[in-house]
Amino acid sequence: MTPLRKRMDDAMVLRGFAQRTRETYLACVAALAKHYGRSPEAIAGGDVQAYLLHLITERKLAYPSVNQAACAFRFFYGKVMGQPERVFEIPMAKVPKRLPQVLTRDEVVRLFQHCRDLRGRTLLMTKYAAGLRVSEVCALRTSDIESAPDRMCIKVRQGKGGKDRYTLLSPQLLDTLRLYWRTVRPREFLFPNKRCDGPMNETMAQRIYHAARSAAGIEHGGGIHTLRHSFATHLLEAGVDLHTIQRLLGHGHIGTTMRYLHLARHRLTDTDSPLDLLARP
Repeated sequence: MTPLRKRMDDAMVLRGFAQRTRETYLACVAALAKHYGRSPEAIAGGDVQAYLLHLITERKLAYPSVNQAACAFRFFYGKVMGQPERVFEIPMAKVPKRLPQVLTRDEVVRLFQHCRDLRGRTLLMTKYAAGLRVSEVCALRTSDIESAPDRMCIKVRQGKGGKDRYTLLSPQLLDTLRLYWRTVRPREFLFPNKRCDGPMNETMAQRIYHAARSAAGIEHGGGIHTLRHSFATHLLEAGVDLHTIQRLLGHGHIGTTMRYLHLARHRLTDTDSPLDLLARP
């Protein structure tokens, strides 16, 4: 690690940035330096703006990725280099608001049935049953499953924003986890990496999901995060209140959870059109 890279990483550690955020910001600044073939501290503000335009027009990156790079550059030049006088505009592109993909209950069942092995089925079932992010399900430890009758929950360690929380442990999931444990005998991590002692790689979890989805004949898009969206939407359709769902998902703001109101099918199909209301007294 170069002194400048370590300096930036140390600055993020002091501010409590999550590990993934630190890695992403460092990668963005490294890509900027590689693009121009010189140290980022020698790159002018106009060149930074030109690089962001290059990401949008030539590399065709999604707006969230460009915004992420913009935030990394703001932090590097403003906080690490200590150059508030070096002002340059970084266009914060608007992210198109699209509703997330959601599986039906039948599709979730088919997905589990078409997993290649017990490991994959247990992974996807845990993610759906507990509403976990892919990073959270991969990082689960065997000690995070609290199966005492008066507890029955899963502990999520250091989720998004560095926050711990508890979420649901389904009795049906617990039966599957016990079968999985008797078969696989995981030690520290519930879903260990087969090549090392650490947790499963998130890319591998995505591959497991896509293989099962393809085998099940589920055509619409979306990655493994679709299971988290489905968890929230299906709970809402079952009558669970928004604040409970917010706590289970670990959302910092209720507004993030409220988007699932648009996906709950019963709230749409049970609503009368104003045209039908005209005929009523």
